[in-house]
Amino acid sequence: MKRVGVALLLLLLAGLCYLQWVWPARFEATLNVNLPHEPYDISPEAASLHESLFIADLHSDSLLWKRSLLKRSDRGHMDLPRLREGNVAVQVFSATTKSPEGQNYERNEATTSDRITALAMAQMWPPRTWNSIYERAAYQLEKLHKLAESGELVVIETRSDLESVIERRGNGEELIGAIYLIEGAHPLEGNIDNLDRLFDNGLRVVGLTHFFDNEAGGSLHGVSGDGLSEFGRAVVERANELEMIIDIAHSSPTMVREVIALSDRPLILSHGGVKGVCDTPRNLDDDLMVEFAENGGILGVGYWDAAVCDFTPAGIVRAIRYAIDLMGVEHVALGSDYDGATAVLVDTSELAALTDEMLRQGFSEEEIRLVMGDNVRRFLLENLPE
Repeated sequence: MKRVGVALLLLLLAGLCYLQWVWPARFEATLNVNLPHEPYDISPEAASLHESLFIADLHSDSLLWKRSLLKRSDRGHMDLPRLREGNVAVQVFSATTKSPEGQNYERNEATTSDRITALAMAQMWPPRTWNSIYERAAYQLEKLHKLAESGELVVIETRSDLESVIERRGNGEELIGAIYLIEGAHPLEGNIDNLDRLFDNGLRVVGLTHFFDNEAGGSLHGVSGDGLSEFGRAVVERANELEMIIDIAHSSPTMVREVIALSDRPLILSHGGVKGVCDTPRNLDDDLMVEFAENGGILGVGYWDAAVCDFTPAGIVRAIRYAIDLMGVEHVALGSDYDGATAVLVDTSELAALTDEMLRQGFSEEEIRLVMGDNVRRFLLENLPE
């Protein structure tokens, strides 16, 4: 019996080691895919221009995964070394806190299984995160602040923080500015005080919905199609008071229209596309995107199939051109959705391929600078708290 007990203990320890050190990496590798491709041939003109750009990306989910973002990884789409290789100045880091199995863009019931619960447990997140969506958001914000302790990254909370990053990069530092976003208001758990708590710790961008309907209202991928609930209206109003930025990615069309009408500040759609160039359930209709832009909004164009359909560099740039022609160049930016369970042909170290392709497709230097980051820089300097 003693031998049996020892064997069972060893099996248990082996299982725990597998969950801690092996399974998270294998699981991520199946979701955050870098598809094989030949190295991109970047022209000298594009390479030189790319090095002079201020580059900003409005969405990545890299905080979700069990790997050090301080080291260059052979999995996933983004880490600090690859951000530097891609010449990225500002990266918005999103907290994914609830996501369905399969990430169905068509419809997700409230009872659909949530994969983040199992992921939090398997990756040995603190037990407080296992049953609290709020704590999952708080924990990922803690991870971002811990990352900033390296000195390679600064968490941007104010306009002066961004101005400092701009100045330091102008002096030759390869510093990266980070902004924190919650993907959907479900971490608030129906309590407006949780918005203030997260704001006090550095949250600056508030997504209202993700794949499920929640207390704030209807998701683009939920079941109700509803607009803002009473709580959702309170979130928008309080976010405006705190000078937070509202993200309408994944929101139902009804919610988008109601947020536009209610908010006295411009919005972002941090990662997505436009139906006119890619007719999928992930994207909003052209007329609604025009209304969004007319109210000062910025769209972060994504790099995956459901956002742009053709997610080669040429296809991404064609989607960017369509969005420019539809909404105006000042309303278009980058929104990769890196490490968000997507397959891509361009990781963050390869962003020069987009600059090169824009030149090939006849973009002016001004258009390239605006889309690659100047639009986001202007928007943040105008809309972050002082």
